Amino acid sequence: MSSSLKEKDPFIASLGKIYAGYTGGFAIFVVLIAILEQMGVPDRVLGYLFVGLTIGVYAYIGIISRTQAVAEYYVAGRRVPALYNGMATGSDWMSAASFIGMAGSLYALGYGGLAFILGWTGGYMLVAILLAPYLRKFGQYTVPDFLGARFGGNAARLVGVVVLITASFVYVVAQIVGVGIITQRFLDVSFGVAVFVGLAGILVCSMLGGMRAVTWTQVAQYIVLIIAYLIPAFLMSAKVTGVPLPQIMYGVALERIEGLENAFRAAGMTPPPGVTGWHTAPFIGPNGQFSMPAAVNFFALVFCLMVGTAALPHILMRYFTTPSVREARQSVAWSLFFIFLLYFTAPAYAAFGKVEIYQNIIGQPIAALPDWIKNWQIISPYGVPWINIVDVNRDGILQWNEFRIHPDVVVLATPEIAGLPYVIAGLVAAGGLAAALSTADGLLLALANALSHDVYYKMIDRHASTARRLVISRTLLIVVALAAAWTAGNAGADILFLVAWAFSIAAAGLFAALVMGVWYKKTTNTAAVVGMAVGYVATFGYLIHSEWFGLDFVQIFGSKDAIVAAARQVGTINPNFVSAELRAEAAAIVANAANVKDGALAWFGSIFGMPTDTVVLRNRVVGRLWGINNISGGIVGVPLSFLTIWLVSKFTTPPSQAMQDFIDDIRIPKGGVRLADQREAVE
Repeated sequence: MSSSLKEKDPFIASLGKIYAGYTGGFAIFVVLIAILEQMGVPDRVLGYLFVGLTIGVYAYIGIISRTQAVAEYYVAGRRVPALYNGMATGSDWMSAASFIGMAGSLYALGYGGLAFILGWTGGYMLVAILLAPYLRKFGQYTVPDFLGARFGGNAARLVGVVVLITASFVYVVAQIVGVGIITQRFLDVSFGVAVFVGLAGILVCSMLGGMRAVTWTQVAQYIVLIIAYLIPAFLMSAKVTGVPLPQIMYGVALERIEGLENAFRAAGMTPPPGVTGWHTAPFIGPNGQFSMPAAVNFFALVFCLMVGTAALPHILMRYFTTPSVREARQSVAWSLFFIFLLYFTAPAYAAFGKVEIYQNIIGQPIAALPDWIKNWQIISPYGVPWINIVDVNRDGILQWNEFRIHPDVVVLATPEIAGLPYVIAGLVAAGGLAAALSTADGLLLALANALSHDVYYKMIDRHASTARRLVISRTLLIVVALAAAWTAGNAGADILFLVAWAFSIAAAGLFAALVMGVWYKKTTNTAAVVGMAVGYVATFGYLIHSEWFGLDFVQIFGSKDAIVAAARQVGTINPNFVSAELRAEAAAIVANAANVKDGALAWFGSIFGMPTDTVVLRNRVVGRLWGINNISGGIVGVPLSFLTIWLVSKFTTPPSQAMQDFIDDIRIPKGGVRLADQREAVE
């Protein structure tokens, strides 16, 4: 951090001592919990201590960081040093999806799960190269604020707000699901109650102090989450290989997984639903052979996650908080480093957890399974236990396909699976809470700020007082948080699914306008508005219609063979998960298969030789255009958005010469920040 900043602000100068003391205090707390465990204190009490104290500390930071200053509330006073902004960004970024869901995805998908790591890591390269320094030099509070200033009106701002709200709301629901999973297990309450318990900690952190409180809380949360993730990985590596370096010994775990899976298949066993039986093989279909659709969807997902990363409003907001353009760029580098520590470990975490299950659980008498399985046989919001044991052949021996663990609890359950002390399980729970809470704080703040600053202040009442603006922001934050908690309790979708949706929506609706706004100075207001709208509608429409109206989707876009195949698939789904209307519709199609005709828009896919198909996911028929998985819907919207912006810009009046000169200036990665009064002079 710069020496001038230290000299001007004693608090900034003392950050090193503050967080060193915090880290030491947390380490002492973990040791005390370990001592209490050895003294025989019940696990439930230890769980309450872990969850209660960690949430309490974050709430305390939020309370002491409360502010009434607009700049502090929205952008932390633009005085966060690069190192700490990188740490806060890492915490903001490493959500429940990264901490909880990613290793679970790697456990289930094997090689295919690496798409999440490649996409999310690669996205920060786009942020560093294309956006972060230039948005910081523009000197705004929010992403819609940039859109409104760059394109000279409220139309672009409003469309940006709509995209931000949609993407951020879906994203925050995923975080609250993660909070709910942890509090349900470790506080022994229902999932519906758990999401609202966790919500209290989220609100206290973000409501009182805005970005100021969220920033310093996120730094504390990063320390907890990275310690909580690395320690069990080190211990599992030491247990399996004798070497406590999981990142290096990862190959040993992969070799054991491959050997055990080969042995399972040789014994006539099959993997459980949703889990690949070829963990190390790339682009494998259900039959164990190379699958072109698997390869296409792998790279489509990488693309959507990369582009979505560079368009997420709550992440881009973090680079508005640095003191200078230079530190905005430096903070991206620090962000990558802090994220790397977890992402480099996640594949190993999943692999060592899988080794433990394969070696110590599969093939054992069901009656003799360890007690931790019962601890996780609690009902999830999806209507089935988190860990489900089904004795399919009724031989009393646990077969490969009879052990079903939901990906969202792989990370949380692995310490117990590996036989590690309960203190480690509690530590992981604290880390998962830190990851989910930190991201939820940032997302809720982005949502509230967009509504209060970009809609109310910029579009409704430009003369609103500071106090009124902050009251409105805090009120909206509570409303949005409650709505997200209710949705999380009724979502019926896993964490990574929800997060992938958020990335596709942000990518399709915002990325093109942000990039073109910086790098194509002749981009017009009309072009930006139309381009964002086209990308957003195309992607969000695809996500909604293909997911919840799968059969109808195929009837519109698919060939007659695809329509009949989808209808037959309905008959394979548990009737409890399929509406009577859908079953009746499917039965009618099957009964009249000879008279079925191609869908009205079947030609759309056939032009490119990519027919529509279907897949049964989450117990319902999901339609897929050109075989593209639902979560990679941004692959359609992003190119459309870029093309639309470029074409419309060619046929509409270009921006003023003053604005074009202004854009030329911000593309020079040097110099000071262009403040609001200077910016408004050229609008």
